[in-house]
Amino acid sequence: MIWTVLLLVNGILFFLLLSTRSRSKREPPLDKGCIPWLGHALEFGKDAAKFLTRMKKKHGDIFTVRVAGHYVTVLLDPHSYDAVLQDSGSLDFSRYAQVLMDRIFKLRLPSHNPAVERAIMKQHFQGKNLTCLRSTMHSNLHTLLTSEMPHNQTNWKSSGLFNFCYGILFRAGYLTLFGGEQNNNGTDAKQIYKEYRKFDGLLTKMARTTLNSGEKRVAGGTRERLWELLCPAGLGESSSPWLRHYLQHLQEGGADDDTQTRAMLLQLWATQGNVGPAAFWLLAFLISTPEAMKAVRTEFSRVSLTTDTAQAPTLDPTQPTPVFDSALEEALRLTAAPFITREVLQNKTLCMADGQEYDLRQGDRVCLFPFISPQMDPEIYHEPEKFLYDRFLNADGTPKRLFYKGGQRLKYYTMPWGAGSNACVGKPFAIDAIRQFVYLVLTHLEMELCEPEAGLPAVNTSRYGFGMVQPEGDMFIRYRQRVCHNIL
Repeated sequence: MIWTVLLLVNGILFFLLLSTRSRSKREPPLDKGCIPWLGHALEFGKDAAKFLTRMKKKHGDIFTVRVAGHYVTVLLDPHSYDAVLQDSGSLDFSRYAQVLMDRIFKLRLPSHNPAVERAIMKQHFQGKNLTCLRSTMHSNLHTLLTSEMPHNQTNWKSSGLFNFCYGILFRAGYLTLFGGEQNNNGTDAKQIYKEYRKFDGLLTKMARTTLNSGEKRVAGGTRERLWELLCPAGLGESSSPWLRHYLQHLQEGGADDDTQTRAMLLQLWATQGNVGPAAFWLLAFLISTPEAMKAVRTEFSRVSLTTDTAQAPTLDPTQPTPVFDSALEEALRLTAAPFITREVLQNKTLCMADGQEYDLRQGDRVCLFPFISPQMDPEIYHEPEKFLYDRFLNADGTPKRLFYKGGQRLKYYTMPWGAGSNACVGKPFAIDAIRQFVYLVLTHLEMELCEPEAGLPAVNTSRYGFGMVQPEGDMFIRYRQRVCHNIL
């Protein structure tokens, strides 16, 4: 009994110790919230964009908040982002990434080396090897889209646009990177997608360790099912060179078969978790904005095509598509909302662009949230909540790259792909996949809203911080095959 009392007293003292932190005059404004230890965790998790916007209005471009026992310094001045992005000595990316790997994927790599893994991805997702990867992806997209609407079938089909986009791009990406040909490893891509959507729906709660008992059972079951389905992939020559190279890297690092399978689920999420949602938002904005849809269709009708072997012509990846690029960048500005998080390895002085200096404590975390600034900053973008397909075009139709805040040109005016040493390596592959998918949809299908007055679905606010946001519900469409493939 006495040991129980002592443990309880020690726990209370430790709890109070965590709750009594005070701010020194050289540190950012400190906002611990009203609830000891927990701080702002509930509000942060429910709607990070709303919460951090409120904190910005209260404290300015830098402040520290308490979140479930951790102290997180949030920086929202894009002019100062390089002070975080370029410091790999005092600020570390991999430690927090390892925490999430364990929480979400139950994965602990014996010799995790992010730099080597990025080098492997660069070798396969950029440069000359990207051409082969693109060709396979185009072929899979065409096959899957054709299967959705067989030849000579002219009746309307109904679907949720989010499920339509996510399903096709996810399966095409899985077949391209993991599976080779449909069913070549005994696993149907539809099965993978079905289980993955269950897993993806609980991902944010897994990351925040807020699953209830029922959700824990579902998350554990679908994770194990995905491990089973992914286990045969990557073993044959039909899987992508990138996957074989990655698995070889894991084997050389001492990862056993079970660890390799868990790592494959991590890579499945990393490579497929954002492309489908990005394509959904772009098509949703285009369908809801006739002027934008017409402009993209017109541009596509004028772009040169290439003939892939045994497949229909596809867009030439070397041909510029500034109107489409602007529309995509605008859609991403409105819906890409990742956190860029670093752990403070040692006490550090952060130098802001305006000359202010702030001390950061060892053990704290630093977080950038570009969704608030620059992406939704009214000082940078007029009416930032609106979709303007030509926002990233100059008057002469060339790409617009000059944006300003406080009279100074911005290096980072939109950051859907991250920035610095941890920017998304697969960006060229992802953009090409979205572009080819949208081109195929606009070329091969007539598509319209089931309820023209319904408008865009609301955002699932719990997804802020985890890449592309997702809709709360879906946007229902009907589609059928075009009688003529003339895009106009």
